[in-house]
Amino acid sequence: MSQADIRRESWGTDSSGQGVSLYTLTNSAGTEAKITDFGGRIVALKTADRSGNFADVVLGFDNLEGYLKKNPFFGALVGRYANRIANGRFELNGHTYELARNNGPNALHGGLRGFDKVVWESQTVDTGNGLALELEYVSKDGEEGYPGTLKAWVTYSLSENNEIRIDYRASTDKDTVLNLTNHSYFDLTGEFAGNILDHQVTIHADRFTPVDSNLIPTGELRDVSGTPFDLRKRGRIGARIDEDYDQLKLGWGYDHNFVLNGRGLRVVASVVDPASGRKLEVLTTQPGVQFYTGNHLDGSVTGKGGVTYKFRFGFCLETQHFPDSPNKPAFPSTLLKPGDQFHETTIFRFSTEP
Repeated sequence: MSQADIRRESWGTDSSGQGVSLYTLTNSAGTEAKITDFGGRIVALKTADRSGNFADVVLGFDNLEGYLKKNPFFGALVGRYANRIANGRFELNGHTYELARNNGPNALHGGLRGFDKVVWESQTVDTGNGLALELEYVSKDGEEGYPGTLKAWVTYSLSENNEIRIDYRASTDKDTVLNLTNHSYFDLTGEFAGNILDHQVTIHADRFTPVDSNLIPTGELRDVSGTPFDLRKRGRIGARIDEDYDQLKLGWGYDHNFVLNGRGLRVVASVVDPASGRKLEVLTTQPGVQFYTGNHLDGSVTGKGGVTYKFRFGFCLETQHFPDSPNKPAFPSTLLKPGDQFHETTIFRFSTEP
């Protein structure tokens, strides 16, 4: 088996009565990914620890009902625009577009009914290297305030090397802005029993984008040297997270975009859980990654196995273009034009350390 075996099962219906499916991808090593076409969400990721014991390492719910309720984007495909747009507004070709303000004054993660809340068309496809799950969604002109009819395709595959690969593609019939990501929360212990502060993180970024009180980038690209945001050498997530530093106070911890070094598909970050030996490496073609330490998890959400997800019980590494890029001309552009194709790739690679 060169790549994952895939099986499909019915997983209920969404609030409109539309059928929802759950796909299980499994490789010969026993690594397993469960993905639903409701919001393209990664529902479960079972990987081995250093002793060969498998456990789920992503936060979420045991059934569809949990995802239908308000939740912090567990495992979701996020679009049209991942992260924040200041004041729910941007200008394009002389026209001002107004978006839903669903995060204080900001537009966040695609609006009131973003890509995380729709049922994607789903099918199993043969990529030539094995089977993969292909999701497709057509976002109509004006949906959530965004211009252009956008066709988006997202392909999930699982390799024999325990890599979850996510390929994002999109096209449009009118100039628009686009920023897609996956919003999985990880706990590499596989226990969901405590915070992730003892996980050890590395992010290959010399700079980050500091934010204002609304968590909107100021436009500065700040050198990480001498700050708690210098994560270029492996260290505990919790080592400096509560220091007296303006950006940590604004985010209640890490909730910031890092300006990734290099270009093309490369390793941009890694996290290791010393207790279990599990290691996650993140590879991407994207220019940025939002490192988020679950600072808004407060015990109000009950997830898998009846566990309540408390403060900093998970971390996210959301590969992306930068927040508020449509209002920041100096940032890498998120403009997508007719005739062009958006294509970005992210890989979550799992392994173990002794």
